Amino acid sequence: MAGYRVDRVSEDIKREIAAIMRELKDPRIQGMLTVVNVDVSSDASFAKVYVSAMEGIETAKLAVKGLTSATGYIRREVGKRLHLRKTPELKFIADDSIERGMEIAKKLGDILPDEKDEL
Repeated sequence: MAGYRVDRVSEDIKREIAAIMRELKDPRIQGMLTVVNVDVSSDASFAKVYVSAMEGIETAKLAVKGLTSATGYIRREVGKRLHLRKTPELKFIADDSIERGMEIAKKLGDILPDEKDEL
């Protein structure tokens, strides 16, 4: 599969999984969850879905357990909504990128007001 098509399919799967996650009623899939990235293999048979939570990595790990138990439903819905010839097998992975990003923003916020005082 061409590189641009893999990227397009990755973004489409990311968008659809985010929408499906809002519809799920599993109590483990709560809070501010975000699909950070989707890596689709070149033949579109596998996809790694990176999930992050504002509350931290522990919430993301709990959400991954819930998402893993709903993998069949999510995969079926993605296939139906995107009309893919071959719907990839989904593997959910907890990611702490949002938490790290908030820490960096806080550190920058602590540094920048000091610089304004000097000007």
